Amino acid sequence: MLRIAASMVGKGRAMAGTVTWSLLRELASFRAEKGCAISLYLNLDPSDVPTAGDAQTRMNSMLNAADKTDRTDLTHEQRMSLKADFERIAQWFDEDFERDGSQGLAVFSARLDNSWRTLALPAPVEDYAKVGRDFYLAPLAPLIGRADGTIVAVVGREEGQLYRLRGGRLEEIAEHFDETPGQHDQGGWSQARYQRHIEKLVHEHLKGVAEELDRSRRQLQAPKIVLVCSDDMRSEFLDALSAEARASLVGWTPAKSHATPAELLEVVKPVLAEAEAKNESEAIERWREEAGRNGRAASGWEQTLEAASDARVELLLFQRGADRPAFRCSACGRAAISEGSCPLDGTRLEATDAGLDLAVRQTLAHGGAVWAIRHHEDLAPVEGIGALLRF
Repeated sequence: MLRIAASMVGKGRAMAGTVTWSLLRELASFRAEKGCAISLYLNLDPSDVPTAGDAQTRMNSMLNAADKTDRTDLTHEQRMSLKADFERIAQWFDEDFERDGSQGLAVFSARLDNSWRTLALPAPVEDYAKVGRDFYLAPLAPLIGRADGTIVAVVGREEGQLYRLRGGRLEEIAEHFDETPGQHDQGGWSQARYQRHIEKLVHEHLKGVAEELDRSRRQLQAPKIVLVCSDDMRSEFLDALSAEARASLVGWTPAKSHATPAELLEVVKPVLAEAEAKNESEAIERWREEAGRNGRAASGWEQTLEAASDARVELLLFQRGADRPAFRCSACGRAAISEGSCPLDGTRLEATDAGLDLAVRQTLAHGGAVWAIRHHEDLAPVEGIGALLRF
């Protein structure tokens, strides 16, 4: 018997969307033209915020503080719209918010410019509310999963489940089931013949799971695969995989039978962390080589902000905690380390205390990627920031 479960690819969570590269780039490209852009982050770490009441108290406190901030620089319409934005956030949190295991929450709202987005976060964030022309994205940069999109293939003698990692959760995308006869089904067969029959059925089952995995890999353009199976089944299943699927495999681990998606995620996390550390090491080594020969690399804040503004950054690299004051052009968004006038349009540059956010938004808006470096200290001598460049 063969059963393929209905695909759940793209199925979102009820309470909010999840952090993806495409969504980050969309948010990075936004700029409020009529009103203000609100960016709000709420910590939901159970150790800090154990109850719904605690979360409500923190949200109310942030909204009240933000609402009382001096806004004399805004027009009457903008102030009224901002007030309506805060009220909408409060109402949504009261009526529609579902915690559902989230470790954090992000809300982006700009009423006059018709923008609204809520995001469930897979890791804690600091409580923070910011009002400006752009959405504040720096807190999301460390959360965007380099493991996001990974397929986790759980393979047994009769069953095979495929999951996709999205927003810190495993979502089932397919199930492959083939029933293997039990000992009581042997009938008049000899033991050797019966054993060969069973082995053939298992082989066909593994081949079917491997084909389904390869289809899902191509459809989802999955960069990584993690295999969950017993040690004695691993070799045979690997033989059934295509060369392309084997090349995408980043690790293997066993797990107990009938593990839940949450339990499976805990099992594969060490595999994903090891793969992340390896990828990070390769990126850092590439950056070191390019910087050492004055090639396609930026080092430090001045070079990196300039490259990000020129759409030259392929991969922004920064150590967690790296940040500093910087300047930006209110007309075109160009970022710089020093005050003065924009070299493109002559507009006087505005000061900001969030240089990292400028680098992140400029990189994402121009199609680049960002990595928060967790396993290396190579960026410390260059103020914790650098980049690999397109040109």
